[in-house]
Amino acid sequence: MSGLGAALASMAEQGVKMVYTTVHQVLAQGDFVLAMSEGTFGGEPTAYYDLFRVENGKIAEHWDVMASIPSQSANSNGKF
Repeated sequence: MSGLGAALASMAEQGVKMVYTTVHQVLAQGDFVLAMSEGTFGGEPTAYYDLFRVENGKIAEHWDVMASIPSQSANSNGKF
């Protein structure tokens, strides 16, 4: 099992769910793809930013940032 698969399985055993509900934007250049999405992590509203490097049609590397989405924003810019 991959490192990501093992981490997701461990979280599921603890009852922590990572849910993606909306994909806001996907950008690609060369062998890099960035996905900007929204959902919940452990029931809390969360913004997901996933960066993938693709090689031979498969994901070779993955980096991510997860950020909480506050119920009230300090500005009108938003996360996306």
